[in-house]
Amino acid sequence: MSCSKEEIERKRLAALQKRQNLLANRNTPIKTNPAQSVQGGSPLPSSSNSGYKSFTSYSNRNHPYAKPNVSGSVQEKHVPVGKVVSGTVYLISEDRFEVNPSEFCAPLIDIFKSLPSKSYDSKSKLWNFSINDYQQLMSKVAPLAPHVVLGPIPPYVLRVLREEAMDPSCVDLTPIEVTLRHKLMPFQEEGVRFGISRRGRCMIADDMGLGKTFQALAIASYYRHNWPLLIVTTSSMRFTWQSKIQELLPSVPMMNVATLTSGKDTQLVADKQTEVVIVSYKITSMYTDLLKSKKFGIVIIDESHYLKSHKAQCTMALAGITRQCARAVLLSGTPALSRPAELYTQLSLIEPGFFSSYTEYGKRYCDGKQTNFGWDMTGQSNLTELQIILQKRFLIRRTKEQVLTKLEGKTRETVLLDQSLLDHSQETEKELSEVAEAYKTSRSSDKHAALITYFSESAKVKIPAVCKYIRELVSSEPGKFLVFAHHRSVIDAVCETLDEAAAPYICITGATPAHARAELVDKFQHSGSCRCAVLSTTAANSGITLTAASLVLFAELHWNPGILTQAEARAHRIGQSGAVRVRYLLAERTADDYMWPMLQNKLNVLNNVGLSRDTFEDSTLKHQESKNNISRYLTPAVTKNKNDYIPGTNIRKDSLKENENTSIDQMDAGKQSNDDVEGSFLDDDEDDELLANLDL
Repeated sequence: MSCSKEEIERKRLAALQKRQNLLANRNTPIKTNPAQSVQGGSPLPSSSNSGYKSFTSYSNRNHPYAKPNVSGSVQEKHVPVGKVVSGTVYLISEDRFEVNPSEFCAPLIDIFKSLPSKSYDSKSKLWNFSINDYQQLMSKVAPLAPHVVLGPIPPYVLRVLREEAMDPSCVDLTPIEVTLRHKLMPFQEEGVRFGISRRGRCMIADDMGLGKTFQALAIASYYRHNWPLLIVTTSSMRFTWQSKIQELLPSVPMMNVATLTSGKDTQLVADKQTEVVIVSYKITSMYTDLLKSKKFGIVIIDESHYLKSHKAQCTMALAGITRQCARAVLLSGTPALSRPAELYTQLSLIEPGFFSSYTEYGKRYCDGKQTNFGWDMTGQSNLTELQIILQKRFLIRRTKEQVLTKLEGKTRETVLLDQSLLDHSQETEKELSEVAEAYKTSRSSDKHAALITYFSESAKVKIPAVCKYIRELVSSEPGKFLVFAHHRSVIDAVCETLDEAAAPYICITGATPAHARAELVDKFQHSGSCRCAVLSTTAANSGITLTAASLVLFAELHWNPGILTQAEARAHRIGQSGAVRVRYLLAERTADDYMWPMLQNKLNVLNNVGLSRDTFEDSTLKHQESKNNISRYLTPAVTKNKNDYIPGTNIRKDSLKENENTSIDQMDAGKQSNDDVEGSFLDDDEDDELLANLDL
């Protein structure tokens, strides 16, 4: 027979009440001494009156107006027997804590008032005290159990507050290789000193584009005596790390650096001369035992926010490797993409055993609730306390606004797409409404899967309006720009639109080989003719620098705000010479209606933990301008786009491509100009429909 928690609690309180009544009945036969009666002959009230229990001695009950016995730890007050007053105790700053009781309790309030550092917040209606009075409070509340129970501050929190860490300003950086040390900016030196003061086990969580790679290699260089060094990163960033080591640590021979791309390269790990091993997350999980046998002294984990699940195979593999390492440095510009639960795995890699278990961490900081399907850790609680622990023990984080005063700002805009351009046919409208209804009515455990389905269907609806917007952008605004999208269908449609507009572009998706990414990035950065970079939101949101662009477009959203802010930082980072504009293309009656507010709520959570300062609430709203002007159709004109021609010539790039691809027949020069006129006159099906409805 199984009982719910509520039933067990109800039965426990009933048994407690029954026992109290039994004790009261035993005391009833005791006769009252006339000398102890109150004037008028009325007897003293019974100790069990109205089901309340007194915490004072019998002699004190003979003098109801006497002063309470302050020498004892418990004062003369009554606590309801049928109820249990619970409460939580948590930090609100490094030197003060707050108590949040479940309900009003007079004995508890009297204890609060007896503490010298008491302070009452009239807004929250809660009491807070100095951390020095914590033990005194808990000792005074202890006798009130089991009627009053306060959840204590965990021991690891008190340990962090008591310990004295090394002063980072006292760290000497001369052991770092000279080439690298001279390239460190002042704030990067501060990050390196922080990592060394934490004995080389820390997280560098600086904003994207602030040189976390430099700081990590500097810490590794400081602890050169602990090598060999293991670098775990994404597949696309392995060769980037290899080139950075060659540039910043010239004393390390390149023959001693092993970059694993497949199982054939694993023999390099066992080589005694190998000092540095660079692997991807996938290879780490496949060859865990081999990497353990190397007995690395230092591990650098790049983009550590990918290790969200403590049950993932790669996470468990890295947990075993980091336990036997003397140093572990984690790098991430967005340690938690959406909720505090994502931090637990990374913190456990830095200091195993700091938190007793994932469940205890979730109950304390994720508002963990036990459901029929297990623990729900999607919430948030005690975020100020968590922020204090992170800053004092685990990580250092700086934003661009704090350290790059010369970097111009970033502005966000939301563009509402024209409803008439959306693919809202009767059939798609019906499908979209059904998917939206399924998302709204789904259970919390199924909500994410329903959102992905709704998100995918919305992408198809937005394609015509997005392509129209990009086509007008190419012709109206100069300069380079980035376009991020999630679905392959949207990426392909954007590429086709740029082909039609004869605007040269690069495209990076998950299928782009790692060695080709660097060439494409270099082409975009240094080729004046390359106007656009079409990028996958998840495959190209980190590890590349595209500061040649001053405009960032998001054709689609993503449910993790950290992914979006990382993508924005491809342009807004060190090396950017101007202001950056970010535009989110949103469509009404699609998944954007639900995802945009959800993203802001997740950002608010990250802001409370101190892991983000971004907000989408300050974005300006604009509407897509439809340029279907009637004069455009009555007086067509051919405008020469300079991007359609090779610089300094009148040779079209399209014709040059046709000469290179012999499979396409050459076009007649005279016919080509006529085709240009027809192409500008009839752009798409929408224009045909407008022309058909004209009454001339």
